[in-house]
Amino acid sequence: MPGQIRAESAADREFHVTNDPVRHIRGEGEREPEPGIALCLSGGGYRAMMFHLGVLWRLNEAAMLPMLARVSSVSGGSITAGVVAMNWAQLAFNDAGVAKKFDSRVVEPLRAMAGTSVDVASVLVGIGLPFTSVSDRVVKAYRKHLFAKTTLQDLPDQPRFVINATNLESGVLMRFSKPYLADYRVGRINEPDLPLAVAVAASSAFPPVLSPCTVDLEHEDWITEEGNDLTGDEFRNEIRLSDGGVYDNLGLETAWKRYSTILVSDAGSHIEADADPSWDWVRQSVRVLKVIDNQVRSLRKRQVIDSFKNKMRQGMYVGIRSHVADYPLSDSLPADPALTLELAATPTRLDAMDETLQERLVNWGYVICDAGLRAYVLPGAAAGHLPYPANPLSSDA
Repeated sequence: MPGQIRAESAADREFHVTNDPVRHIRGEGEREPEPGIALCLSGGGYRAMMFHLGVLWRLNEAAMLPMLARVSSVSGGSITAGVVAMNWAQLAFNDAGVAKKFDSRVVEPLRAMAGTSVDVASVLVGIGLPFTSVSDRVVKAYRKHLFAKTTLQDLPDQPRFVINATNLESGVLMRFSKPYLADYRVGRINEPDLPLAVAVAASSAFPPVLSPCTVDLEHEDWITEEGNDLTGDEFRNEIRLSDGGVYDNLGLETAWKRYSTILVSDAGSHIEADADPSWDWVRQSVRVLKVIDNQVRSLRKRQVIDSFKNKMRQGMYVGIRSHVADYPLSDSLPADPALTLELAATPTRLDAMDETLQERLVNWGYVICDAGLRAYVLPGAAAGHLPYPANPLSSDA
């Protein structure tokens, strides 16, 4: 099995990122990663939430969930990660390391959420009513349907779940976890008693419609560390946050700097060519954001894959736009590229999905994870079986 797992203590410190963007992308200037497995879950709305559910389903069957030292997530990936985190103690792992209650504690609530529309209703109510905002409505929906009164202090110590948002004030990541909430420029709050619904809402506040999410931290005890350069009250009171994918659309950074084995599940969208892009500032801004997201995602994906090729890291990259034929397996589970690319084109929304789309996205995450695991992480393992065989990944099904 790749790597030894070392439990983290609440006093563990993250590495500060370099201000040199080239060195930062390449991962230079960092100390050697330690043994351990980290899972990174990208953004992508409900599309990502369901795709990652399939990935986690396969990881659970392979008894790999207890091996994880860290789960780092952004946006739609944070919805999935949040549900796993809050239910970790109730998953009922058997002696082999398989969660026997994965279906009732993870699959069922996430599928119920995928059948609920959040973004349009939140926008309409947030705009139409005084003394509320779009992000307030998203927080309320997450509380109602998923997280209730769960706080960051209810999450497990191991693995460490890190939910990432983009701090629009500092321009870097704001990391939410059980031991601390931190921004390497602003400072750190130890053992934050913040609602999980707020952390996930901040992480999934994708612009322009659901952003920003304002978090009031005025009365918290901030700790100033070496390197913090934004320590005034103006940066530590009400903080405006946006989707974690704005800064790191693979949820990679807080895992990459620490661990030697990286598993990446990428459910991000792809920008298509447009011969006549819109002139109005709203739709043009959306187009520009998609271009930026596409470029940053490409850079981070290249960072991961090149590192695997150069033996600097172990692990796998699986993407919603991947092809099973690209993995060196003779017995890959079947997946028609025409259908999987259609699934990858599902809009980045928090909009209700029908059951067929949900099941196919789960199946696709499962199938491509099966290919990645057996090709690069667990060679020789037996192939898995579709979670939802009634909806196979075949265009003529």
